[in-house]
Amino acid sequence: MLQGLQDDLDRRRAEHLYRARRVVDGPQGPLLMVDGRELLGFCSNDYLGLAADPRLAEALCDGARRYGTGSGAAHLVSGHSAAHHALEEELAAFTGRERALLFSTGYMANLGIIAALAGRGDQVFEDRLNHASLIDGGLLSQGRFRRFAHADVKALADQLAQAEQGRRLVVSDGVFSMDGDIAPLRDLGQACADHAAWLLVDDAHGLGVLGEGGRGSVNAAGLTEDQVPILMGTLGKAFGTAGAFVAGPAALIETLIQQARPYIYTTAAPPALAEATRAALRIVEDEQWRRDRLVELVTRFRREAAGLGLQLMDSVTPIQPIVAGTAEQAVAWSRALEAAGILVTAIRPPTVPAGTARLRVTFSASHTDAQLDRLLAALAGLPAAT
Repeated sequence: MLQGLQDDLDRRRAEHLYRARRVVDGPQGPLLMVDGRELLGFCSNDYLGLAADPRLAEALCDGARRYGTGSGAAHLVSGHSAAHHALEEELAAFTGRERALLFSTGYMANLGIIAALAGRGDQVFEDRLNHASLIDGGLLSQGRFRRFAHADVKALADQLAQAEQGRRLVVSDGVFSMDGDIAPLRDLGQACADHAAWLLVDDAHGLGVLGEGGRGSVNAAGLTEDQVPILMGTLGKAFGTAGAFVAGPAALIETLIQQARPYIYTTAAPPALAEATRAALRIVEDEQWRRDRLVELVTRFRREAAGLGLQLMDSVTPIQPIVAGTAEQAVAWSRALEAAGILVTAIRPPTVPAGTARLRVTFSASHTDAQLDRLLAALAGLPAAT
């Protein structure tokens, strides 16, 4: 068995698909100490630059002094603190929904939602480029699992028109994490309304960044709880902390409390973390300049990167992929950038389809113009894609 595992690892290395961890020493930010060397990072999901904000750290410390460092139990036992409850109420108000429910991670939230809502005789419809957690949720559910071409609402409508009786759950990312494009949410909502389906939107990469006050892609599309009854968001990206939540009607939240196994059978996250997230939520709402800064960075990057002849994807979000094609090319580009002191990771199959390996450049409101200059200069020196 061990030899078989080693053979598989050797194969992955030969195909330029092997992944290795880096050791980061110090707080998140544009400048990172990585394996003992300072690198300028353009690969974090810390879009608003809050992961190392001292106000969040102070709230975390205050929370630890009040609640301790651990919750001690699952939410349904004795682990649901006043801090958790207050955060849920504030997230519900922030997203314009009746209730919200905290999960320890976004992956757990998506597995829990889909499995709780789709059983035998039900059907789950998913965009082909959905995040792995959504795909796994569909595969693990007891409903029939079907996928439609990326952002192809007509293909979805055709599938819905042919669907059998039972619940129909349509699932999509709000912002696709590897391409950076925004789902056609209004059209998805209309297709669901036309065919009596529920719509679940995972807005992990939209919340904090898009919409009024950072309320996400669903808000930016002008959709309400009636049109998107199930909204999932993560807290470890733009909010700078960790965890996730689901927001929607009270009946949905109560159903998840009763039936979502990743919620029921998991120790609650530390209450201190909830206090840090409450501080982050206030900053997200109040400091519009962070979103404005992201727009400036992305606009300039796209203009100047296109001038370098780089193949960009159709994205207006902080996720700006540069298509390399082969895994070998993406790895070579990533290594060339690292030699220039810049950290941008290569994204390869199976995370993205074969032939679309890329550099996933991401921006933070903390990046300076000078740092963007360094990135563009380094990109100008990359060898042409083969």
